[in-house]
Amino acid sequence: MKILALIPARMGSSRFPGKPMAKIAGKPMIGHVYERISKNELLTDTAVATCDTEIAEYVESIGGRAVMTADTHERASDRCAEALGVIEAEDKVEYDIVVMVQGDEPMTHPDMITEAVQPMIDDPELLIVNLLGNIETQDEFNDRNCIKVVCDLNSNAIYFSREPIPTNCKTPDIPMHKQVCIIPFRRDFLLEYNELEPTPLEVAESVDMMRVLEHGMKVHMVPTKHDTHAVDTPEDLEHVAKLMAGGH
Repeated sequence: MKILALIPARMGSSRFPGKPMAKIAGKPMIGHVYERISKNELLTDTAVATCDTEIAEYVESIGGRAVMTADTHERASDRCAEALGVIEAEDKVEYDIVVMVQGDEPMTHPDMITEAVQPMIDDPELLIVNLLGNIETQDEFNDRNCIKVVCDLNSNAIYFSREPIPTNCKTPDIPMHKQVCIIPFRRDFLLEYNELEPTPLEVAESVDMMRVLEHGMKVHMVPTKHDTHAVDTPEDLEHVAKLMAGGH
C-alpha cells in the first residue's frame, strides 16, 4: 500500500504564534516531528503542509519535503486534502492511506504510525482511525487544549470535546481518554471529508473529527502504548522539552 504522512503546520496559531518553529534542544519543533515520523517504515513519503514560507524553507533545509497550501484553511484536515492533491499531481501517484500528524506533537514515536495504520490495513472497512491516549491528571482533564473523547463498546468515538467528558464526579473509576493526533484516512475518504460542509459541533468544539461524526460516520479509536503531549502554549513547550531531555 502507498501511505503518505502529512504534517500540517502554520505560524499563525492563536494560542502560540510561531509554534512550529519554537525550538526544543536547539531544533524547531516541526523538525522533531518530521524526523521522527519519517523513520516509520510503512510510509512511502512524508511531507509538511504549510502556508508559511518560513516553515517550508526550514523543512527543505533539513532534506524534507514541504508543500505550500492556502492560508484560508480552518481545519488541518482540509489543509492535508489540498496538499494530497498537489503531491499526487507532482509525483503522478495515487495513495491508499493518508496519515495526518499534527506538527505540535514533538514526542511522537515512529511506531505510533504503525499503531494507527495497521488496523486499516487489516480491515478495509475502516475509513478513519485516531489514536487514543490516557489522561493521567485532573489538570489535563480540565485543560481545554486537551481534546477529550468518549467511545462506544466497539471503540468508536461517540463525542470529542474540549470540556471534561465523561463526568467523573459520580463514577471516578471510568477511564479518561484523549485524542492523540495521529489520524490515518483512506485517501478517498479524506477527499470526501474535504467536500463535506463544516458542522455546528465541529465549529463549537474546534475539532475536525466532529464533522465525521455529525455526518453519521464512524471514527475508530486505537489505544497507543506511547506517551505524548501536545504543545499548545509556551508552558507546554517548556514541559515537553524537559520530558524529551529525560529521554522521551
